[in-house]
Amino acid sequence: MPVTPQDRLDHAQALRPLALLATGSTGADIERLVREARARARRERRSLTWQDIERSMTASARPPHATLDWQIAVHELGHAVVCTVLGIGTVSTIRIGGRGGQVDTDLDVTELQDEDGLMKLIAATLAGRAAEKIVLGKVGIGAGGTVDSDLARATQLALEAETSLGLGEEMPLLYRPPSNGSDMLNYDPNLARRVNRRLEAAEQIALGILERHRDIILSFAKRLCGCRVMEGIEVLEVIVGSDDGSTASETAIQKSE
Repeated sequence: MPVTPQDRLDHAQALRPLALLATGSTGADIERLVREARARARRERRSLTWQDIERSMTASARPPHATLDWQIAVHELGHAVVCTVLGIGTVSTIRIGGRGGQVDTDLDVTELQDEDGLMKLIAATLAGRAAEKIVLGKVGIGAGGTVDSDLARATQLALEAETSLGLGEEMPLLYRPPSNGSDMLNYDPNLARRVNRRLEAAEQIALGILERHRDIILSFAKRLCGCRVMEGIEVLEVIVGSDDGSTASETAIQKSE
């Protein structure tokens, strides 16, 4: 029996929620989950369905924890909103699950070629923590603690601006390789202060945007706690439709200067 265009559309619609749930999983993870779903269907003497695979994916996630999920959802929405408003990339998916939270973004490298673009990237990197500060009134430890954390990545970007990208307040023509960044910050208090000032300025950019879009964060964070995964286009459409969405980036940057 030939496959009709409607059949293809039906299959695509069925696969879409599965694809979103699978975001961040490895090929081995998916293969294991499909095997488990197939084995369950075989035990029940029936054919494998999309719902079987979806159940396997949701069952493998960390059990919901209301307080933690809310904090993670707010954090991830902060990243998504600031990245979208500043226009430095396209957010494809936002999710919370067994590994915490994740925002998948395709950065637009053409927007990151000068100091303005770099500050936007640092602001987006710090935006999860900033969202916690605005919505929850306090910050958790999830933004720091490891070399690949938000704070570590933002600090590295700010350090490179001061030492190797020619954007530093002092001796901008001097190139210093960033490989020994921690030593540079530990033994050069003046450099550490300049890096911290840059981080604080970027945080102010994020805070300004998030304060104006607080209702969007609250609305989408509630949804994310329920559905566990969302498409970035949903956030983009709401921000573009808001009154100040088109000018939020310029206003935030002007306030930080």
